[in-house]
Amino acid sequence: MASATEFEDHSKQEIKYTTCYMCACRCGIKVTVEDNKVRFIQGNRNHPINQGVLCAKGSAGIMKQYSPGKLRNPLRRKPGTERGAGEFEEISWDEAIDSLTQRLAHIRATDPNKLAFFTGRDQMQALTGLWAQQFGTLNWSAHGGFCSVNMATAGLYMLGHAFWEFGDPDWERTKYFMLWGVAEDHSSNPLKIGLEKLKRHGGKFVGINPARTGYQAIADEWVPIKPGTDGLLALSMVHVLLQNEQFDWDFLLRYTNAPFLVVNTPGKKGDGLILRDAEGHPMIWDLKKEAFANGMEAGSTGALFGAYSAPDGRPVRTVMSVLTERYLDDQFSPKNASKITGISAETIERLALEMAHVAFKESIEIEVEWTDWAGRKHDKFIGRPVSMHAMRGISAHSNGMQSARAIHLLQVLLGTIDCPGGFRSKAPYPKPVPPPNKPAQHSAPNTPLKSLPLGFPTAPEDLVIDENGQPKRIDKAYSWEAPIANHGLMHMVITNAVNKDPYAIDTLIFFMANMSWNSTMNTANVQEMLKSKDDDGEYKIPFLVVVDAFHSEMVNFGDLILPDTTYLERYDAISLLDRPISEPDAICDSIRHPILQPDRNVRPWQEVMVDIAGRLKFPAFTKEDGEPRFTSYKDFIINYERAPGIGFLAGWRGADGNSHLRGEPNPNQWDRYIENQGFFKYPLPESMAFYRFANKDYLELAQRVGFNPTADPIVIELYSETFQRFRLAGQGLYDGPQPKDPVDRERLATYFDPLPDFYEPLEQQRIDKKEYPFYAVNQRPMMMYHSWDSQNAWLRQIIAQNYLYMNRQRGLQMGIEDKSWVWVESHNGKIRVQVKLIEGCQADTVWTWNAIGKQSGAWGLKPEAAEATRGFLMNHLISELLPAKQGERRLTNSDPITGQAAWYDLMVKIYPAAPGEEGTWPVFPTIKPLPGDTPTPDVLRYHTHRPVNLKS
Repeated sequence: MASATEFEDHSKQEIKYTTCYMCACRCGIKVTVEDNKVRFIQGNRNHPINQGVLCAKGSAGIMKQYSPGKLRNPLRRKPGTERGAGEFEEISWDEAIDSLTQRLAHIRATDPNKLAFFTGRDQMQALTGLWAQQFGTLNWSAHGGFCSVNMATAGLYMLGHAFWEFGDPDWERTKYFMLWGVAEDHSSNPLKIGLEKLKRHGGKFVGINPARTGYQAIADEWVPIKPGTDGLLALSMVHVLLQNEQFDWDFLLRYTNAPFLVVNTPGKKGDGLILRDAEGHPMIWDLKKEAFANGMEAGSTGALFGAYSAPDGRPVRTVMSVLTERYLDDQFSPKNASKITGISAETIERLALEMAHVAFKESIEIEVEWTDWAGRKHDKFIGRPVSMHAMRGISAHSNGMQSARAIHLLQVLLGTIDCPGGFRSKAPYPKPVPPPNKPAQHSAPNTPLKSLPLGFPTAPEDLVIDENGQPKRIDKAYSWEAPIANHGLMHMVITNAVNKDPYAIDTLIFFMANMSWNSTMNTANVQEMLKSKDDDGEYKIPFLVVVDAFHSEMVNFGDLILPDTTYLERYDAISLLDRPISEPDAICDSIRHPILQPDRNVRPWQEVMVDIAGRLKFPAFTKEDGEPRFTSYKDFIINYERAPGIGFLAGWRGADGNSHLRGEPNPNQWDRYIENQGFFKYPLPESMAFYRFANKDYLELAQRVGFNPTADPIVIELYSETFQRFRLAGQGLYDGPQPKDPVDRERLATYFDPLPDFYEPLEQQRIDKKEYPFYAVNQRPMMMYHSWDSQNAWLRQIIAQNYLYMNRQRGLQMGIEDKSWVWVESHNGKIRVQVKLIEGCQADTVWTWNAIGKQSGAWGLKPEAAEATRGFLMNHLISELLPAKQGERRLTNSDPITGQAAWYDLMVKIYPAAPGEEGTWPVFPTIKPLPGDTPTPDVLRYHTHRPVNLKS
């Protein structure tokens, strides 16, 4: 007799909800757990971000959890061994934390800036920033400086919100969507959901990208632009709109600084600044009064165009007059833009007029009563249903800040900002333009900084420089070299620290930052820098702490290794004080909580930071009696208040848990989040849905809950007076600090244009483009997120080797065959890679997937893994410094405004490898196994129990 059929025993299983961390989307997930093992992972249908959708990465979180590459114990470099040799010994957590605390206590008591603390793709920058501020070091920042800070900064200095996590297209209503420079990993599931909605209701999708992959593959129109020329394309479209008088006149007058008057006295102090009255209000020419008036006064009727003589006799013009004169110039015509962008003049003009048609001929109205900032009642919202999104393909150029501003300018002229069908803000944005917090400028022993290390300068007085104009930060952020470096210059830390420029440091902490491999430029040289010593035999970076959950390439160079937990093993707060998950219609935040108990001797870095903060007696972490204020990270999140009633989590505040957004600490707050499937959602009424920069009800709410300091309207700045102040400093016309070095003066005068501008990327200005004729860029694949997932057995089945992708026709013309090996050279180095010929690639561009290539022996992979033998990094070709120029100090290869790493400015030459030259080059030594490692299996399988039938 046949045995009874065996089915899954659900009684042994438990379903838990948390937040995914396989990329930066922060989707909600539903995890089935059995015997402290993950059975499977699904999307949470109730979660505001992904609404149940889950990508390959999210589902494969199981295999990240069970990766052989996980760190298992705290490690110390063996005494007497060389850094980078991979010789470690296991130590206890007590010894690790005691020794680190002792070292940090000495630094804090003598010179806090001797500690440099830089974090990678973490999502708890509000905590790490607070920790650095309490320690007293200026030397902290997160990964945005080498990712997409240009996106954030451009928007926050212009709109009050931005691309990235600050705003979204109005997917329910938009009819025309333009995507600029976005790889498939950014905003992955939300963007897929949105594109499906756009397609379903018949909207048009235009993809602007040199590569037709992922999102671009489903675009109605692919625009294969030359990398780094997007800003000129946007400004050429602006030219077309102005030439055809296709702009939203009312929107510009009501909500922007277009009518503000600009002083026009070239060569004199004050030139280009906004004309202001005695109280500092911006002035306009009031057409009804036929007189100068306060531009912020309700009911004023400003002139959009005009030139006047100010009361003191100075000539002035409206911002819109200055703007129109600039962009109607023939340099921005489609005919001239076509020569640089590679996009035909006809296409440029057609795309601009298509958007104008949709904005003004297919506008939409939502009949809802709302009140503007001045108390005026309105009976409807008017929508211009054109929306855009942009990301790293724009940002990672040395002209990325101005290019992002140019794209925003295009949106503003069409009136598509925070309106139905347009580009909407997400709480806690919009913020004042720019946000009011300034970076800390001074440090002192055993003393917290007066503000956070990062902030938003509005004038040269806000720079973090000494009395001689020299940088105070090790990365030179907020110096004359990168004045508005809102996320720091993480890619410069190692180089500057080794060169002791501007000074030597003692301890460098890297958290989740693979700065010896895929997260650094100039990889081989940076590895040598990490090992470099002074003449006395001491390391130039004396002590290096690496905090990671996995055996990354960076671990090999650490002196102290602190093993972190995975996202399924710890508490996390995805906070409104940090990188929020809000949606346009709701204020949201979320948590992670331990789904599994770790099977290794690991601790969450959050817990370690809170512990060390108490030991070092940081004021915010210490009671009056000197005892630690918080017992754990979980306790910290509940009880820490940035201001009365404002903590890391916004939901279920108050002693009884019935207050939201603001209220006293609730001891049961974590429980309430867990009960609600790990997230908090506060829907906004329809009357607050749009025009939040001028919506009285929303502005008052934002002030009440601490998003903004006042309920004043947020004026969109087409023309940046902040930029003009820096430009005047470069011209020697500023009443305040001015740079002494002619190089700095020239950079400020050239690149700090108060209007969005286009210039050739800096590195490309210095190389022979005939010798190096190809643009070379990299992007992240949809199925992987940086280097995190190349150890993931499921995702490796999708991709374990990257190719250099090249336009098929161009390759064949050069005698390069499909899947042949080629040499790729830049001014900085050379690599040998395998090429793949494709049609969907701009003819002058080659590209690859980022971070697939691995150093042999890292990440728990076998030394002969495809990632190490056939995969490659483009990073070897990219220098963190611009090519040398006679009579000039070496300058960072970054945006001269923000310090954004210029990854995509690279130009290369390509030629076939000789017969027999195969395999990736350069080849790095195999990293040694760590203590306690077991050999990686040939085949990695995972299941929670013996396979049985599933019940329906």
